[in-house]
Amino acid sequence: MDARIVGWGHTPFGRLEGKSLEDLIIEAAQEAISHAGIPPKDIDAIWLGNFNSGMVPDGFASSLVLGLDDDLRFTPATRLENACASGSAAVYAARDAIRAGSAKVTLVIGAEKMTALDTAGVTKALAGASYQKEEADMSFPAIFGQFAGAYFDAHGDHSETLAKIAQKNHKNAMNNPLAHLRREFDLDFFNQVSDKNPLIAPPLRLTDCSLISDGAAALIMVSEDRAPDFKHQVAFRSAVHVNDFLPMSKRDPLKFEGPKEAFSRAFKLAGISAMDLDFAEVHDCFTIAELMVYEAMGLAKPGQGASVIEDGTVLADGAMPVNLSGGLKAKGHPVGATGVSMHVMASMQLTGTAGDLQKKDAALGCVFNMGGSGVANYCSILEPA
Repeated sequence: MDARIVGWGHTPFGRLEGKSLEDLIIEAAQEAISHAGIPPKDIDAIWLGNFNSGMVPDGFASSLVLGLDDDLRFTPATRLENACASGSAAVYAARDAIRAGSAKVTLVIGAEKMTALDTAGVTKALAGASYQKEEADMSFPAIFGQFAGAYFDAHGDHSETLAKIAQKNHKNAMNNPLAHLRREFDLDFFNQVSDKNPLIAPPLRLTDCSLISDGAAALIMVSEDRAPDFKHQVAFRSAVHVNDFLPMSKRDPLKFEGPKEAFSRAFKLAGISAMDLDFAEVHDCFTIAELMVYEAMGLAKPGQGASVIEDGTVLADGAMPVNLSGGLKAKGHPVGATGVSMHVMASMQLTGTAGDLQKKDAALGCVFNMGGSGVANYCSILEPA
């Protein structure tokens, strides 16, 4: 008995002043419950994806959603943390409970309040997702700057490729009313170092980095036997979670082996290859990550990821568009919300309800959510039920 996604909710992403973590959790959950059309009393269990790492004082946030409705009182609720993949960790835990038969109706929420801290504070909090014995003094821009540096050393300077990825995702976000930054820029702005686009962690520039955002997303997932009661149904053709070594010193930065393994296993279980997909939402925490994901998922050979943006494959009107939502780069990256948001965006595509984001006749989608520097890797292959 597998799970079906039958309802969803999604707050805007951005600097949401005046809204607490609790507010965001309740807003997304309420929308998902209303969208699915279920009474709160029917929910068997709740999972919350939330990284936190000191960004807000709410270190015990799993029960905050119970404030939505008194009928949720005494419902089991659990917070999951797996760095930037905390949201997918919550999705997978709910699916596992349904498959095990311990729950029939589940509520999954991903949420993060990041802007209560300044940029330095957020950078320090996010650095908690690295290997402290060796990487405690490194920010995540610096870590992905190492990935970019290794890639450039091996395959040549791809600064313009990274700029084209950023430009693509910002253009896509123009069609997403929930995106944090809905503004287009020309390629030169992304590609040139300037006062407004300084080098952050060479060779990465400010525009190569995802946004610091607040936001939440939520899903209602039910067992297959309950799914016919609902208007919208999205199924998992496959779902794979793999973790790699935490220390960067134990991994080759060019191979992106954790993401590659997750894609490989998920595609094998689904009986597909990358080009069988109609779209993918992937983890572009930095533009170099999206470039390397093209290769990890098999859209391009090692060192040739630029080819699929040059030939238009991954553009909105291409054969396999990537990050129609705007991705983390422009939609925003409220850490714990990201994995749930990706599953929401994919579900909207697969039910023909994505509005201006809609890919015509989308029937097979991929979600790839990554925690840390390619450490926690979640790959879902989704289709209409």
